[in-house]
Amino acid sequence: MSDEIALQFCVRPAKPEDLDAIETLVNAAYAPYVVRLGKAPGPMLEDYAGHIAAGQTRVLETGGGAIAGLLVLLVGEGHLLIDNIAVDPGFQGRGFGRALLKSAEDEARKRGLQELRLYTHELMTENQSLYKRHGWEETERREEAGYSRVYFRKSLS
Repeated sequence: MSDEIALQFCVRPAKPEDLDAIETLVNAAYAPYVVRLGKAPGPMLEDYAGHIAAGQTRVLETGGGAIAGLLVLLVGEGHLLIDNIAVDPGFQGRGFGRALLKSAEDEARKRGLQELRLYTHELMTENQSLYKRHGWEETERREEAGYSRVYFRKSLS
């Protein structure tokens, strides 16, 4: 696939027929963390069929038709939670992660929400650095569902 085709993309709601591609993407994106965490990261255990059916999942599709990234968005009280954001390793470094974060911001604004939230594992330090570079602030650290998580927020006002 040429880089030109890969740079053309759209973010759209996920469809049931995207499930296999989503699960493959998530497994590829999080596989490097299995050894570091000593177990599968939470996103590898999620029910993506359920997220798709609930309208909570969006995919980033390239101009060539490949699913290169995904977002799982959950509406909270006064905020939108990015429950998962992932880019296929073969497509990393092309700005797709930034595009997905912007899509989440756009969706929050569309819903009249002024805050985004997300969390990552404390050992996923590269994620923490990325979020801080993009205007996110750390709000807390705590154990949840057997994982040591770092929570972030971003004000959209």
